Amino acid sequence: MGQKLKELDEYIQNAINNIENDRAITSNLLTDLVVEIKSSQSHKELGQIAAKYVETLQRSNEQLVKITALVQKKYDQTENESLSIEDKDELFDVIQGMSNQ
Repeated sequence: MGQKLKELDEYIQNAINNIENDRAITSNLLTDLVVEIKSSQSHKELGQIAAKYVETLQRSNEQLVKITALVQKKYDQTENESLSIEDKDELFDVIQGMSNQ
């Protein structure tokens, strides 16, 4: 059980690192895009791109909230208990969702 929790912790940390990296890149791209929108007349086209960047940031927020809830649940449980099947499925879905972006 200890090894599985260690592996889970590694996956969670990996997922968090990926989210943070994606957020940093997306934030930089969005900042650059806002500058471009201010200096050009192509608000319509660039606005759609900006909306996609904001959507990416929103999804990463949702992923962080899900991971945080799962981690909190893990720490709230006693040593004899493990994550439920639903929790494991939800965590797997979060990690899969990040790899599909």
